[in-house]
Amino acid sequence: MIAAMVSQLEPATAASLAEALVVLHVGIVAFVVLGEFAFLAGGAFGWRWVRRFWLRLAHLGLMLFVAVQAWLGALCPLTEWEQALRRHAGDAGYQGGFIEDVLARWLYIEAPAWAFVAAYSGFALLVLATWFFVPPQRGGNPATAGKRR
Repeated sequence: MIAAMVSQLEPATAASLAEALVVLHVGIVAFVVLGEFAFLAGGAFGWRWVRRFWLRLAHLGLMLFVAVQAWLGALCPLTEWEQALRRHAGDAGYQGGFIEDVLARWLYIEAPAWAFVAAYSGFALLVLATWFFVPPQRGGNPATAGKRR
């Protein structure tokens, strides 16, 4: 299905979309990793915004999705789309501009599969634990969520 969609694109468009996917992917990774640290810090310092239910649910859902994919040995859909776009554009790998050389190298670390499964599983457990130690507030007034008493 991905290949059929990609085949309709001009190679230059495919290359641009591949770079945009890397930026999106890095943004999602940053949201998950930096968000976790923000939620922990926010719980300690009484920041109300870290208890917003939908923000926390999106964070937990993303991390659980990543961990399950690792256990199943599946690639992230963003990675699959990016690779298909790059192949269609005629790119052999990450040897182009800033986005490919810097962001993609940072995002796609080479390690054995078991290392990713362990890292993603451990981080997913941390995110799940944070859900209980800094619980989100559902409903009510978000301005009062998590307010210290």
